[in-house]
Amino acid sequence: MRKRRDLDGEIAGVGDLTRDELATAWTKAYGCPPPKGVKRGLLERSAAWHFQAKRLGGLTSTIKKTLAAGNARRTNVNAIQPGNTGLDRQARVPSAQQAPKSSPQSLPPKAGSRLMREWNGRMHIVEVVDEGFVLDGKTYGSLSAVARRITGTHWSGPRFFGL
Repeated sequence: MRKRRDLDGEIAGVGDLTRDELATAWTKAYGCPPPKGVKRGLLERSAAWHFQAKRLGGLTSTIKKTLAAGNARRTNVNAIQPGNTGLDRQARVPSAQQAPKSSPQSLPPKAGSRLMREWNGRMHIVEVVDEGFVLDGKTYGSLSAVARRITGTHWSGPRFFGL
């Protein structure tokens, strides 16, 4: 319990640090100075997160592996490398082995799931059933139709519900 109070006090004290102290904490944590124009709030949140991670253990190895795999998929194979000016067409065309892998499609929600989304101050709860999606007692064939009903404009249903 005492450790928790110490951590809470340490995090509360982040707001009292000067911008230079926050920038130093950023440099120590990330190995480079903060980007130009970064807002103080981001520096404070970063410092607070690193205090928590140091004290409580940070990310689990599973999460670290997941993040590393996601970063590897997002690596741009067409990035200009040292010595490559980008003018040589051969250097810019990736081979079949270098082609980026498409990100895996997310699975649709299973029947019995509930999707919740707040929109314009109202909480919308959608039940997933075998026939589709139920919102306010009406069944829709797709999440996009549900999102359109809620917002009045076209949305990607999975994106609207954060899937």
